Amino acid sequence: MTHRHTHAKKKSKSIIPGFGLSFGIVMAILGIIVVIPLCSLVVFSARLSLSEFWQTITRPRVLSSYAVKSILLTLKVVVITVVVNTIFGLYAAWLITKFTFRGKKIISTLIDLPFTISPIIAGLIFVLTFGRQSFLYPYLEKLGIQIIFAVPGIVLATIFVTFPFISREIIPVLTAAGNDEEEAAALMGANGFQIFSQITLPHIRWALLYGIVLCSARAMGEFGAVSVLSGHLRGLTNTMPLYIELLYQAFDFTGAFAMSSILVIMAVIILILRNILEHRGNKEGGI
Repeated sequence: MTHRHTHAKKKSKSIIPGFGLSFGIVMAILGIIVVIPLCSLVVFSARLSLSEFWQTITRPRVLSSYAVKSILLTLKVVVITVVVNTIFGLYAAWLITKFTFRGKKIISTLIDLPFTISPIIAGLIFVLTFGRQSFLYPYLEKLGIQIIFAVPGIVLATIFVTFPFISREIIPVLTAAGNDEEEAAALMGANGFQIFSQITLPHIRWALLYGIVLCSARAMGEFGAVSVLSGHLRGLTNTMPLYIELLYQAFDFTGAFAMSSILVIMAVIILILRNILEHRGNKEGGI
């Protein structure tokens, strides 16, 4: 029976028309958008020996105090963003999947809203909300809180553009799991924390970790919204993508390449973590 099912499955795949066209279109677009640009970076890197590459990375202009500060600021923003979005994602997923109430669709739509808004517009939204023309500005000034052209603005913008990543990884898993186990535990007298920690969390741990990795990658490379809010204050509000742009505009292409290499290495590490988590999650799920 199993052999027949497998054979039928393979046969059904082979008789579906359009494989050649689909494969050609996908590979053509991937080649133009992804493969060729990455190959250009690899070819440029291959021109340098390991010693030359290390000398490029460790140039005083590349590893200046400004560059180090941009790296530290990027890591700081990523950590804060991931913590906030993890807390929000868990509560949002729990609320949407475990309860029935009016306005659920509105909340779900608002969670997805950052996906549809350009990062540049997101930055402008925060400028209008917390800038000098805002009614909030006098109160923030009295309290000594600066958001625009400061680190808090960068954090808010990054949180906004990465808002849906974690919740949207968790919600489908909780929806598929249903509420039967949680309701049974509640009838047996378990409190909310016990239900979440002992029943819900084991179901979503891989999806949660996967969402955290995606959120980290997106936060690390955010440019548009951060560029609007940062003010480009060297050594204060320049994240790694902004510092790379600064080097590029100064025609320091080697320095920009070196900083880009560091950012790409960080992204590759995150990509490897993502693939490991996805493999383990699929393996545990029997996929």
